Amino acid sequence: MVSQQKETQAKLMKGLLDLVILQFLNNQPMHGYQIITKIRKNFGIYFGPSTVYPLLNTLEKKGFVGSEWNMDAERPRKVYHITSTGKNMLTYTEESLNIICRKITVPAITELDQTQSPRPQPQLTMQIRSVKPS
Repeated sequence: MVSQQKETQAKLMKGLLDLVILQFLNNQPMHGYQIITKIRKNFGIYFGPSTVYPLLNTLEKKGFVGSEWNMDAERPRKVYHITSTGKNMLTYTEESLNIICRKITVPAITELDQTQSPRPQPQLTMQIRSVKPS
């Protein structure tokens, strides 16, 4: 059961990885290795450079993130930051996920018995918390 849960979490994370990266960059600019490390620390799932860097490149091409080279560090690093377009996409994606969560959790009003009141609707929040890797 635990392995199925981990597999499900990994699939969800892979599908939402762009959203997670945008959320991280919304909090602070980061270089790729920081993003990889933060994903592993917060979710207990490892996505390597071959997954994260192409995704960062795609997000940059779409205008959701920008980058600059930091030459002040021990070695040059490309530091990514979220753009205003990226912030708009982040907001839109969070709202879309909230709608999806409500639709799969609460039956449509027309399907409710007139004597029943709808259950409280869950709200998706993008609060990233630390999970110890197993």
